[in-house]
Amino acid sequence: MRKISPEVAKHMDNLSNEAGVISALTIDQRGSLKRMLAEAANKPADETTIVDFKETVSSELTPYASAILTDPEYVLPATKGRDKKCGLLLSCEKTGYDTTEPGRMCDLIADQSALRIKNDSANAVKFLLYYDPDESDEINDKKKAFVERVGAETKANGLPFFRELLTYDGKINDAKSEEYAKVKPEKVFKTMQEFSKSQYDITVLKVEMPFNIKFVEGYNGDNNVVYTQEEAKKLLKKQSDLTNLPYIFLSAGVTSEEFIAEIEMTEKADADFKGKKNIENLNDALKGAKSWKDKLEIKE
Repeated sequence: MRKISPEVAKHMDNLSNEAGVISALTIDQRGSLKRMLAEAANKPADETTIVDFKETVSSELTPYASAILTDPEYVLPATKGRDKKCGLLLSCEKTGYDTTEPGRMCDLIADQSALRIKNDSANAVKFLLYYDPDESDEINDKKKAFVERVGAETKANGLPFFRELLTYDGKINDAKSEEYAKVKPEKVFKTMQEFSKSQYDITVLKVEMPFNIKFVEGYNGDNNVVYTQEEAKKLLKKQSDLTNLPYIFLSAGVTSEEFIAEIEMTEKADADFKGKKNIENLNDALKGAKSWKDKLEIKE
């Protein structure tokens, strides 16, 4: 069991409900949010529009979530109206990744640090990493060192470190394709194993489902079946057994109904995972989730 300091444990309590389960409302999207708002208004979205949108979402939905995840660029106006019982996670990475070279390298927001995030009254630092475990050592060693630095800085400031992991295949352009659906489980497993190592000082993993539900029997629509529901449950159980860290799932672009179906499959697999109506439905589905305290022990 990984040990954490009493200070980190206090922040973890602020991010979870009475049962120790984290159900975070995520509004740290920037690029995709700008595009969505621009399409809705039929004009480019300016900073004021984005701030107003995030402030409204924060005010309306945080009473139903244990925590809210957002980005520091809009942190003060977007979270000032959040529910007083709702914890705060802040992203420290720039949106997107470097497209000028292979490897999907991320970068940090230039004027942010773990100390500044702490001074903004946040309860945790979140950093997103795009990772292909089968890419070259030259690329992945840079990413590992990057995570080590962010983890060490976050630990030094007494905050939990939430590591968001998005897998990909450097040779497959479409992550939504059947081709990628077939290799995704092993990508997710290898990535979770790597970043469960103690050298990264990660407190909680934010991870993908180890399958694409759009290729799971019963949810596949017009797509071919890549996994039966029983196979999907076995993948979820294997995922759970691969890490000693608590983890929470990314919705990763699926519909609310699909995400709830995924969470329900997780409960049936006995995996040790961690809009108002959508959140209420999700909270109902999370009744089988495990507390972060099952995998993290407070240092004496």
